[in-house]
Amino acid sequence: MNLRTAKYFSPPSKRNRGFMMVDLFVGMAILAVAILPLAFSYVRETRFLRAEYFRGTAMEIVDGEMEVLAAGEWRDFPEGAQPYTVHARAVANLPPGHFQLTKTGQHLRLEWTSDQRQGIGTVIREVTIK
Repeated sequence: MNLRTAKYFSPPSKRNRGFMMVDLFVGMAILAVAILPLAFSYVRETRFLRAEYFRGTAMEIVDGEMEVLAAGEWRDFPEGAQPYTVHARAVANLPPGHFQLTKTGQHLRLEWTSDQRQGIGTVIREVTIK
């Protein structure tokens, strides 16, 4: 009985192994070139969305507090600029910052400023009481 290995099941030659390695490296390089920009854009998008969330939260708080002030609460504050205490629980979701109320006659200005530079900016609402 003659048991010889078929030609199709023999181990690949060294030349074929080298070609497979080169093919693997080229494929990995193409994948890295395609994936790295996506990873960096994902990080940038995450930072942008976080900053927009903080800005939206600050705008909601400042708008709500300005409505309370315009409804008559403004009479309890002296003229000039002073720190303003906010009663909203959503302040816990904001980065460190401070609220400032400026009263000039019948003109009110409430602003929130972040202590850290995160691309949020300052949120300002102004109203003139009639």
